[in-house]
Amino acid sequence: MEGKVAVVTGATRGCGRGIAVELGAAGATVYVTGRTTRESASPMKRAETIEETAELVTAAGGHGIAVRCDFTVVADVEALRDKVAADHGRIDVLIDDVWGGDLFVEFNKPLWESDLQMALGVVRNGLDTHLIALHTLLPLVVAAKGLVIEVTDGDEDDYPYGVGVPYHLVKSGVRAIARVLGKDLEPHGVVGMGVTPGFLRSEMMLEHFKVTEENWREAEDPHYALSETPRYLGRAVAHLAGDPDVGRYRGQTLASWTLMRHYGFSDVDGSRPDWGRWYSEVVVPGVDLATVDVADYR
Repeated sequence: MEGKVAVVTGATRGCGRGIAVELGAAGATVYVTGRTTRESASPMKRAETIEETAELVTAAGGHGIAVRCDFTVVADVEALRDKVAADHGRIDVLIDDVWGGDLFVEFNKPLWESDLQMALGVVRNGLDTHLIALHTLLPLVVAAKGLVIEVTDGDEDDYPYGVGVPYHLVKSGVRAIARVLGKDLEPHGVVGMGVTPGFLRSEMMLEHFKVTEENWREAEDPHYALSETPRYLGRAVAHLAGDPDVGRYRGQTLASWTLMRHYGFSDVDGSRPDWGRWYSEVVVPGVDLATVDVADYR
């Protein structure tokens, strides 16, 4: 990706950071966008910053550029667009990973018993932001005949019990956006699609399970043995961005494990976690974990 220009929304942490770093490792110039900077914290009140991500991109071999951007604020996104346009005049790869809905999600609660403002907050942060980003930035992707990838949770629309209507609406909505982009952008020479991670070892998930990247195998959830780092999805995206035949995936939402099978990449520890196969062969049928060798799925 030498000479290519990428924009990653929601790149402060998690998948966004992992994707930005791997695009940098492939040689890209990466605009790292999000709300948390060293000078200003977002409502998430997290320690990770866009400057840290940009530095990781540069250390990996690319050129990281941190740009603070709140994707609920149209003027912020327009300023981002104007900066990229002035610097390069195009976006070769747009990764739409903005989220910010964690503060509003009420799991395991029926919609009618939930807080309406919380529900609307999930949708505002998880769907409105994607529409604002796409509406504002897509002209620069069209100018490059580039690639736009929507990042979601899950590769199909079956309802996972317990996540609630707002969360499911957002994540299935992002997959719907990817399907439509696949069709709408094709006449313009642009590929639109979606991706999803498996069981993620993001900063927030590690804290949720009270483990670290050093001892994550000790998490109380035994299925976390099949977890993956955000860099795993990042490597999937980097392969997509460098694939001259990426158009064969337009409109689809593909999982990290599916793309691992296609491209043969590994996670940072050299393993190849296959959450999809684990879920269908172990989780769904309720197989006794004592009878399963985790290594067969990594």
